[in-house]
Amino acid sequence: MTTIKCIAIDDEPLALKKLVTYINKIPYLELVAQCHNAIEAQKVIDQQEIDAVFLDINMPDMNGMDFAKALDAQNSSKGPVMVFTTAYSEYAIEGYKANAVGYLLKPYGFDEFEAAAQKVRDICEIRQQSLSAPSEVSTDGNDDVIFVKSDYKIVRIDINSIRYIEAMSEYLRIACEDRPKPTIVLLSMKKIEEHLPSSRFMRIHRSYIINLNKISEVKKNHVILDDGMSMPIGDNYKDAFMAYLNSKFLTK
Repeated sequence: MTTIKCIAIDDEPLALKKLVTYINKIPYLELVAQCHNAIEAQKVIDQQEIDAVFLDINMPDMNGMDFAKALDAQNSSKGPVMVFTTAYSEYAIEGYKANAVGYLLKPYGFDEFEAAAQKVRDICEIRQQSLSAPSEVSTDGNDDVIFVKSDYKIVRIDINSIRYIEAMSEYLRIACEDRPKPTIVLLSMKKIEEHLPSSRFMRIHRSYIINLNKISEVKKNHVILDDGMSMPIGDNYKDAFMAYLNSKFLTK
């Protein structure tokens, strides 16, 4: 994997210093510029190609959310990968609406930052591969098997092994119990939903599809899977999910 060129943006000096320190600890990240606002960052992006942007949401003049949406409109799927940082948790869902692939709630630690950086790396690698081999999904007539293009290979996935599918901008992370790492593919949620049986899979959030057979608990508007993974239930999907639960609920 070639070096990922990135920008750090935060109007708070201490927060920016921390972000820069973490970026410099990741071998595959190359810090091109550190900016105090979106206007400075736009000038850098206009002058050279940037792969990723780590940015605060709550900034003066133009906030990080508006900046990210503007870049989406300008560049579509070719724009830099976005990771948001903020002290305000209410921005979490909005972050996904702006095609962010990571969301770091301040004060975040290095482990959380490293996990977000790995998502960035996964997407940048898939973008390189998709230039010559765009991903798609197909079947072989077996309702329990799908094939996807990932990492220059055609990968066979047993849908019964899928725990969840996470949307990250224009990419998907397919997490399976029989694979140590998620499979990253260039696909839409709509496309993969067409190949998953609705009796076993359900979209519970803008960014998540889950295998209903992997549910362990449901609490505080979150679904917890059998591996401990917790994910939110989106407002637009809550009624359908609760209807499913009620159909399975046992009472006296």
